[in-house]
Amino acid sequence: MLSQVFSAAVIGVDAYEVEIEVNTANSIKTVVVVVGLPDVAVKESRDRVTTAIANSGYYWHQGRTTVNLAPADVKKEGPSFDLPIAVAMIAAAQEKELRDMQDYCMVGELALNGAVRPVKGVLPVAIAAGRAGKKALIVPEANAREAAVVEGLNVYGVKNLRETFEFLTWERPLAPVRENLTALFEANRRYDVDFGDVKGQQHAKRAIEVAVAGGHNLLMIGPPGSGKSMLSKRICTIMPPMTLEEAIDITKVHSICGLLDGKHSFVATRPFRSPHHTISDAGLLGGTANPTPGEVSMAHHGVLFLDELPEFKRSTLEVMRQPLEDGRVTISRAAGSMTFPAEFMLVAAMNPCPCGYYGDPRRECKCGSSAVQKYRQRISGPLLDRIDLHVEVPAVTYNELSGKSPGEPSEAIRARVQAARSVQQTRFGKSNASCNARMSSKQMKEHCHLNEESEELLRVAISDLHFSARAYDRILKVARTIADLAGREKVEAEDVSEAIQYRTLDRNLWV
Repeated sequence: MLSQVFSAAVIGVDAYEVEIEVNTANSIKTVVVVVGLPDVAVKESRDRVTTAIANSGYYWHQGRTTVNLAPADVKKEGPSFDLPIAVAMIAAAQEKELRDMQDYCMVGELALNGAVRPVKGVLPVAIAAGRAGKKALIVPEANAREAAVVEGLNVYGVKNLRETFEFLTWERPLAPVRENLTALFEANRRYDVDFGDVKGQQHAKRAIEVAVAGGHNLLMIGPPGSGKSMLSKRICTIMPPMTLEEAIDITKVHSICGLLDGKHSFVATRPFRSPHHTISDAGLLGGTANPTPGEVSMAHHGVLFLDELPEFKRSTLEVMRQPLEDGRVTISRAAGSMTFPAEFMLVAAMNPCPCGYYGDPRRECKCGSSAVQKYRQRISGPLLDRIDLHVEVPAVTYNELSGKSPGEPSEAIRARVQAARSVQQTRFGKSNASCNARMSSKQMKEHCHLNEESEELLRVAISDLHFSARAYDRILKVARTIADLAGREKVEAEDVSEAIQYRTLDRNLWV
């Protein structure tokens, strides 16, 4: 007998429909054959599925059982096909009538006792099922809330194989899981930290505000304990609130990476990712044999914080050039290429020298000049050029730490940032540029006009300080952002002057 069910698989950050066909035939030997480019995890499903079927009180055909996963020219990965394969095998062996399976999609990993375990990538699967016209999606109970955010799709969370099969044969009723996406989104938009907690560091706060207002990358340099990490963790709180579309985009990435659970099924705040400096190229960008999103994609629409920047391997830092420029990561393998989103704000922090106290008036630096130069040369010029603002973060004084007045709250800073971003959205309209940092050369010529005083100031800076051509573009973009924060239509000399100050740690100056 032939039975047919539908499932889905994830490629990149999107899912596609997989049709599972099971055919039984007489044979001297009892054998289960899986075809359709299955990977090792799918091939091993034969033993998991047959054991789970037996322990659930069912049986499968004692002969030859052929399982076909279509389309046959796309590789199938992971254990999420266990549940649909088991359902199809039971249906083929027992010749029971099921619900109209054309309307159903299902995913789930099986334990040997028949329990259904959670799987990764359920949200992309739910979105794909809705687009394909499916009426219902059957998922592990732990993944049900994650999938239920897709409107127009009935999502059923199941605990085990027996419950699933009895539901499909009308023997057991199940109620669909419901989620109010708008209410869920609003309820999870709060942050646990605030800029009001930060004492002092007014210059660094101003630089952060400028960076966020224009979507610029930022490098903070200062001694240990000066508050670089504390400032970085609060940057997301002054970024414009995520739209519902952005929240769904980043939730898809987190779903594929297995970062969601029953309690946290939706990402409504901007992500903050802080990988350790020992991370590999594949861990940062994504990759391995079965490409999955890396840290730059998990920071999509949020902040990627690289603490102790010179401690990262130079080769690892260099691979970030493409996502910094393009806002996406393309990973090529023999089987094909995959593209992951990676539109993030890069925030980096470093000490001024190996011991951390170079230039500190209160602590003596124990590093020789050659050690300081070697330490700083770990960051390449091209990467430094792609970081728009460099700001010094000195140690906080006792008077600042003991001050009773609270710092400016994130809400007040965010209001100014949103006002500047609104100006940029109106300026760029429907173009690909979402903020000043993403301006093209043509847009820069149109929106970054300088008067004679500003042009002369910039000419002197480029000539005397030996900035690169890329640094020149960054200065113009940052100056445009400073003017937007001040509510000015034209870029003035004071805007250019402040933007130049944020480039004083450029490669030609500080090595």
